[in-house]
Amino acid sequence: MRKSLLSMAVLSVLAVPTLSFAEEAAAPVSPHTVAYNVGLYSQYVFRGLTQTGEEMALQGGVDYSHASGFYAGAWASNVSWLEDAKVYDNSSLELDVYGGYRSAIGETGISYDIGLLQYIYPGDKVSGVKAAETTEIYGSLGYKWISGKVSYVLSDGAWGFRNADGTWYAEANANIPIGETGLTANLHIGRQDFDGKGNSVFNYTDYKVGLTKSWSNGVNLGAYYTDTNAKKSAWTDVSGQYLGDDQFTVFVQKTF
Repeated sequence: MRKSLLSMAVLSVLAVPTLSFAEEAAAPVSPHTVAYNVGLYSQYVFRGLTQTGEEMALQGGVDYSHASGFYAGAWASNVSWLEDAKVYDNSSLELDVYGGYRSAIGETGISYDIGLLQYIYPGDKVSGVKAAETTEIYGSLGYKWISGKVSYVLSDGAWGFRNADGTWYAEANANIPIGETGLTANLHIGRQDFDGKGNSVFNYTDYKVGLTKSWSNGVNLGAYYTDTNAKKSAWTDVSGQYLGDDQFTVFVQKTF
């Protein structure tokens, strides 16, 4: 009997740490998520237009998201188009700051995303030139691997165009997974429409076809082809480069 009581006492003491470990394992999951990304691209193409004169681009960003659906982030890339156009000096950076809310519509499988985006271009603006800084509001709807998005300019200027508030960009995207290969086919078409007197000559449509390979460690490797119907007379800079020419881009990117 004494041995039995002693054994029960020892077992009771040994069981205490087990209960403690179980309580620690049940700790609540944080509603906050922070992710980072960095990528190396053979060039930076934005809405069909080269931003780096067909030279390499190093890009990266940080994203914060809350379980409620609210998010915020910042992203940056080297650029050359402002210096190439002789409208800025010492300008080699684009910084985008954004925030918004994303969620789903009930059990329909339809997702939505609304937000505000500020494009910032540090540098020395040439006298008499409109600043390139631009503010956009955007909204998108998605279902499975297809999505549509509209971005609308709120600022007075849009990438150096004067009185361009009301400028918009509409796009349709399809990112189609190819079986269990980790490959995704990327399809895109967009329409850029500039508001403001005399700005309609700069309107154009852009296209994109690409393929991305993703791994579970967050590495993405891909390539895509882009083209536009932008008028050469409107989108050729002072150096003679046509920004809307067809392009082929390759990249490697990592998400942490």
